[in-house]
Amino acid sequence: MDPGDNPARPGPGVRLCALAEIADPGGKGFRFRVEGRIFAGFIVRKGELLKSYVDSCPHAGWPLATFDDRYLTRDAGYILCTGHGGLFTLEGQGATNPCIGTHLTPWPVAVRDGDIFTA
Repeated sequence: MDPGDNPARPGPGVRLCALAEIADPGGKGFRFRVEGRIFAGFIVRKGELLKSYVDSCPHAGWPLATFDDRYLTRDAGYILCTGHGGLFTLEGQGATNPCIGTHLTPWPVAVRDGDIFTA
């Protein structure tokens, strides 16, 4: 099953957080549970850039950040898979082995009146 097709994935219009709750640069993860299934997503922010993805390494299938919403490298130039050190561009493209040629699954969100919602 594609990680984006998870039945625990929230539908459109669910408020996730205030934009101000995500550090700039930084990231924030979100978890939803429905009948034993879990959907994990995350948002990264750097300046005006706001990107959101399903929290699943396309190479290994595990969440990218293991703790503390640390989705970005120290210089905030890449998204980091802490499980094996793979890097992704902020646009979600695999940048280092073993993830070259893969991409993160987008998770659409929208900002309205300073809050972030699922789209």
